[in-house]
Amino acid sequence: MKQGHAGVLASGGVESAALLRWSLDRYRRVTPLYIRTGTVWEGAELGRLRRLVTAFRAPSMARPVVLEVPVRDVYGRHWSLTGRGVPDADSPDPAVYLPGRNLLLLGKAAVYAAMAGIDTLLLGTLKDNPFPDATAAFVEAMTRAVQRGLDAPLRIETPFRDLHKTDVLRMSRDVPWAESFSCIRPVGRRHCGACNKCAERRRGFAEAGIADPTRYATHARM
Repeated sequence: MKQGHAGVLASGGVESAALLRWSLDRYRRVTPLYIRTGTVWEGAELGRLRRLVTAFRAPSMARPVVLEVPVRDVYGRHWSLTGRGVPDADSPDPAVYLPGRNLLLLGKAAVYAAMAGIDTLLLGTLKDNPFPDATAAFVEAMTRAVQRGLDAPLRIETPFRDLHKTDVLRMSRDVPWAESFSCIRPVGRRHCGACNKCAERRRGFAEAGIADPTRYATHARM
């Protein structure tokens, strides 16, 4: 039996695309939530998310709701806002850390959810996520905080916590991967093919044994 109304924090990447599909099987209503913070890739990313949602053709999935959490006043000249010094394919995963990202996103999403009748917020955190605001302890603490602060029985869940990207790719079906988007240095509306996230995306499809449908602007090594 399907549950109630889920809000999926969705960027349009592999994990959130898979999470949207996963949610359709388990919730009567699914609302993608896109949090706009001012990063250089948001124009391309949000456009792809809208196409992704349309491609699912699911009556129970709402159009993406866009919420605003500008971070320029705290991030300053961070690479994510300027587009300069974006971590490339050879950079380690910690190089793409965005300070407090899940804290910021979940706070705004929780307020919206409580006012919109959403009872569960879903986040596509994976097992190998190294950042402090992606730990089980953080999610549990954040759940307690929003329940108390909003006086609402809102749950925050991370159903992919014990999975790697390859696991998510292999387990997901009927996902229009060509409409997903993972790039942090897009060329127009295309994946650049050379940034840290493009490299991670290429590896994920290769290791999962799934043909990568992505059109990259450059042909970079994995």
